[in-house]
Amino acid sequence: MTRKESQNNWKKRILLFFISQSITLFGSQLVQMAVLWYITLQTDCGGWIAAFSVFSYLPQFFISFIGGALADRKSKKHLILLSDGLIAAVTLVMVLLMPRLSSEPFFPAALLLMSFLRAAGAGIQTPAVQAAAAQLVSEEHRMQYNGIFSAMQSFVQFTAPAAAALILTAHSLQTTLMADVFTAILGMGILCSLSIPRKNKHRSPSSPLSEISSGIRYACSSGKISKALLIYSLFLFFTVPAGYLSGLHVSRFYGNTYWYLTAVELAGFGGMMAGGLLLSFRKHSICQKKVLTFGLALFGAMAAAMGLVRHFPLYLSFMVFYGVALTIVQTALTTLIQKNAETSMTGRVFGLMNSLYSVCYPAGMMLFGALADNIPLQWSMILSGIILLILSCISHWDKKMDSGSF
Repeated sequence: MTRKESQNNWKKRILLFFISQSITLFGSQLVQMAVLWYITLQTDCGGWIAAFSVFSYLPQFFISFIGGALADRKSKKHLILLSDGLIAAVTLVMVLLMPRLSSEPFFPAALLLMSFLRAAGAGIQTPAVQAAAAQLVSEEHRMQYNGIFSAMQSFVQFTAPAAAALILTAHSLQTTLMADVFTAILGMGILCSLSIPRKNKHRSPSSPLSEISSGIRYACSSGKISKALLIYSLFLFFTVPAGYLSGLHVSRFYGNTYWYLTAVELAGFGGMMAGGLLLSFRKHSICQKKVLTFGLALFGAMAAAMGLVRHFPLYLSFMVFYGVALTIVQTALTTLIQKNAETSMTGRVFGLMNSLYSVCYPAGMMLFGALADNIPLQWSMILSGIILLILSCISHWDKKMDSGSF
């Protein structure tokens, strides 16, 4: 096969995979935002909203370990199809039961149960998707793929809330849930036409618990992977003040209007898309440590700057670069793990990575959210920025991260 034919085959395979995952991700984000807004507006209760957050993330922490082990043992394509199908089935059951569950507290409780089961399905699906990408895309193209995928995620995260608002306003929550069922069916149909190679067919039988524990031991014993997961955990935790709590900071400091909040969302997601596209257009290999170090340094500098600045236009410009840095760091870490993890361990490593996300983000929200009610949020933003700058220096001086390029 010629080099040109190989490139064309890579593009065709990844295009189908990319389209299928974009469609299903859009439906999932649609439901996530619609249910959150519905619970917020209908109950006006902080307890229900907090419960929704817990039910949406906690299952992934436990299930992702199992999902990662399954991704290393079973067909990744079949796992993605199975999990997407189960999520769609749960959503469809909820649609059919909605006329019978119209009263409070039964209906919000049913929505929480649906969110719990959907999150459990995502715990199986996410490691399989990330591990499949490592097999579909050659090593030299992984940074490009991860950059494009990050840009797509940012685009979906930006458009899905707007679509959810339109459907909820014009129709109902029931219509929004049905839209997710249709996107799941469409995405699954496209994925069925794609062949994903299985590179580890012959494996000695072992229990799920032993596979999970061996995956954790492998991740901890591998120098680069353990460092990448540690950086990922700290990064997630310290992105909360300037990122996830940006709406709170803007409403308190600049103005409590939808225009300000929308402008911040546009700037952040625009930067994330730009960061993904920037990496996808890369023509030459780049030292992986330099990419990660630059991303962490830019992220930390922007977080601190947003805590210090007093003018909203300047704050928005920093938010754009903050979004660029966010994508650079996430893409660099994902590519680093894909590059260094053994094929037989890829699923479990990404399962562990997904579990860390399910813990570190809520933990950061709990800590910095509570601190925001007692000290100025700007202080947390500046402190987190300084810590991330220090983390970038540690990454730069760590000799174990020297070898390898993207």
